Amino acid sequence: MSGIDTLPPLREVIAHHQLSARKALGQNFLLDLNLTARIARVAGDLGQTDVLEVGPGPGGLTRGLLAEGARRVLAIEKDPRCLPALADIAAAYPGRLQVIEGDALKIDPLHHLTAPYAICANLPYNVGTELLVRWLTPPSWPPDWRSLTLMFQREVAERIVAQPGSKVYGRLAILSQWRCEARIALTLPPGAFTPPPKVSSAVVHLTALPEPRFPAQAKLLERVVAAAFNQRRKMLRAALKGLAPDIEDRLQAAGIAPTERAEQVPLEAFCALARQFES
Repeated sequence: MSGIDTLPPLREVIAHHQLSARKALGQNFLLDLNLTARIARVAGDLGQTDVLEVGPGPGGLTRGLLAEGARRVLAIEKDPRCLPALADIAAAYPGRLQVIEGDALKIDPLHHLTAPYAICANLPYNVGTELLVRWLTPPSWPPDWRSLTLMFQREVAERIVAQPGSKVYGRLAILSQWRCEARIALTLPPGAFTPPPKVSSAVVHLTALPEPRFPAQAKLLERVVAAAFNQRRKMLRAALKGLAPDIEDRLQAAGIAPTERAEQVPLEAFCALARQFES
């Protein structure tokens, strides 16, 4: 017994299917089914919700999601070696797990899910940030998803929830907190994974807000924030001079001192600056 279902323990599954983690795919398998069930519970009540999972690997989190009552899980897996193990899970939970082999960066999950859905994943390290930015910057808001429950390297998780004045406050914090409530739900040591990564990991939970916290055009905000943090050690009047010849006037109109640096500027002020470019 595994503790959450009648399927074999994950170590046996990995041994049976010879699933050694591949660094090229950013794989680190989480084998403790108590932990995967705990992560699933962070996502909230999923009984009436479809769930998208990216990079399920041998299916530890997949089993946690299904055991915790997810209505239906769509798992996108790039590694064909993992498909037989996932097929065993699908057989144990008839009609509740669909597995698609492919690259999550190239697959539109809305063709397979009923919105609003939840996203819950132990993301491969090599694509985690890119996927997050995509989910945070859809063509319109609110998005098709209602919440994100995502495993990252702890360093990335801290960047998502960082506040002004922090050394890790930057573009990721702005994009996340402008449209979402974001919090670190739990942290995990390297030893929780096989093979152990060199860094700790953390689970971040983001809940989509009905509308952004402050008015701004998304593309303008992204442009301003990217320019500001690309040269974060410079004063904003220097870092942003390429955006407009009268940048000092625009900064002052937004309530920002031209001598401030990007890491000192709160989200509301960045939104005010973005509005200065709307005309």
